[in-house]
Amino acid sequence: MSTIRRSIHQRFLPTQGRSQAFVWKYSPVNWGRRPRHFHIEPEFNLIASGRATFGIGDAVVTVSAGDLLGFPPAQDHVLIEASPDLYLFAIGMEPTFSSDVLRAQPDDVLQPIRVHLAPDDFCALVGRASAMVDREGVEQPCAELWEQAHWLGRRRTARPAMHVLTRRSLSVVNRAPDLELQALAARLKTAESEISRYFHRDVGMTFARYRARLRLLRLIGLMDAGGGTLRSAAQASGFGSYSQCHRIFQAELGCSPRQFFHAGLREQMQQAYDP
Repeated sequence: MSTIRRSIHQRFLPTQGRSQAFVWKYSPVNWGRRPRHFHIEPEFNLIASGRATFGIGDAVVTVSAGDLLGFPPAQDHVLIEASPDLYLFAIGMEPTFSSDVLRAQPDDVLQPIRVHLAPDDFCALVGRASAMVDREGVEQPCAELWEQAHWLGRRRTARPAMHVLTRRSLSVVNRAPDLELQALAARLKTAESEISRYFHRDVGMTFARYRARLRLLRLIGLMDAGGGTLRSAAQASGFGSYSQCHRIFQAELGCSPRQFFHAGLREQMQQAYDP
């Protein structure tokens, strides 16, 4: 049974405008901390200075200057502790744009990443990120930053090394969140228990919970795009029924779909900051 505390949904990209990529800067001196949250956009955190402790799913990790973290879509994360001199860049991208930037390679879904960069690579990423902080309309330079960060994250040895089954499972389920574990195991020619064991170890949550979150995020995207009624959007998102959709919404976000979309709870979540 997963021990992850309840997370909220907070969109990474600015709620105003049409940015496909964005770079935020964070310092504890200037900003409060976001609660534990997840979103559809894959995200990098580049630690420019100081130290920090993050909760990532069930895991707790400590990072310092020169470290690069990667969060795939739907992976919850929270900043638990920060040194006074912490400064980091949060880099996020709309998933389809990320796939385009990465040329739709078989493993183009951002994987959980934790690596320490070589000094030259670190300086290069910090320079690129600094030039784009809080700016809209910088898709092309941000695409170059995204591609470089992705390549460095893959090239360096991650801590800990991710199992190949986790990498392949993430790639498949992000494209088909309605795929059941049994069908995934058949596709990957392995046992369900093997996928479950390594997935939980590497991502910090069960495969079933991760897949449920992807469905939830797909529903949010469909509703934002004017995808009809909640019932039709739930069916199109891979939920077996609206009651299943309602149950997962309640378990993950603590509210019903109607409350999320029509009672102002979504806006409250988006604006939430911890002291």
